[in-house]
Amino acid sequence: MYKIAIIEEIHEDGIRLIEDNPKFSHEVITDVSPENLIKKLPNFDGCTLRVSKLNSNILKHCKKLKVISRHGVGYDNVDLDYIKQNNIKLLITAKANAVAVAEHVMALLLSISKAIKKYDNEVRIGNFKKNSKSIDTLELFNKEILIAGFGRIGKSLIKRCLNFEMRVKVFDPFQNKEIIERHGGKKIENFNEGLRSCDILSLHMPLNEKTKDLMNYKTISLMKKNSILINTARGGIVNELDLDKALKENIIFGAGLDVFQHEPIHNDSPLLKNDKVVLSPHSATFTNECTSRMGIETIKNVIDFFEKKIDKDMIVKL
Repeated sequence: MYKIAIIEEIHEDGIRLIEDNPKFSHEVITDVSPENLIKKLPNFDGCTLRVSKLNSNILKHCKKLKVISRHGVGYDNVDLDYIKQNNIKLLITAKANAVAVAEHVMALLLSISKAIKKYDNEVRIGNFKKNSKSIDTLELFNKEILIAGFGRIGKSLIKRCLNFEMRVKVFDPFQNKEIIERHGGKKIENFNEGLRSCDILSLHMPLNEKTKDLMNYKTISLMKKNSILINTARGGIVNELDLDKALKENIIFGAGLDVFQHEPIHNDSPLLKNDKVVLSPHSATFTNECTSRMGIETIKNVIDFFEKKIDKDMIVKL
């Protein structure tokens, strides 16, 4: 029998899947302190992982561990060098979250472009149409969106953008032109040129040395005055202090962030007082449907790995 540690709670549909399989036993670990993980994890053959960190100081105690199944698609909370050296496989829920994240992008985009927060506040304080002429709003029709990163989320997002009659450009060095064009987009090779021409930028890329602080004051300043920046990928891709400065200087129209450099976002972050940015708490996947799919896929990946029938798309190539 394989012993699986479920680090942090997942949807009950995923738990039910492993409970119904006699080849596996499991334990849900809610205390994710390094001390407790060092104590607990050496007893397990595999584990699931949400936002907690698994660094080499923890993993070096886990001699039985063969697989880590991420509840999501990002994996910057795992020590990749260590697991590669020790032949621990890393799996992701590659198919579960695309729709939810793409819809969240559209929700942020519509909220910003239509000034929903401002209008809502005006109605609540009794102004109704008093200040409506002073509130700027935009249409999405015929706007150019630059989708940076064209994996499953990017492919799901492009459908929704085209239905709003937007023009779509895609920056992704790893996707060929034909695939992008087949989905209705136009591939660009130069990211900075894409920033200069786009009305909307939506980020869908991993956080690494090349993408850290990719959107800083200099690159944000390349964008149009009425442009919007959306980040549902990883917080470190956008330099938050630079974004706050750019918004206050009216360099761009607005921004929507679901991810942050520090999570939870620090109480002293200037973004919390900036009314030109719409914030959500890394919650793009928190739909009832998506959390169920992610829980099921997280557990299914573990089961499929040990039963030697894992979908290759779920394996992170290190």
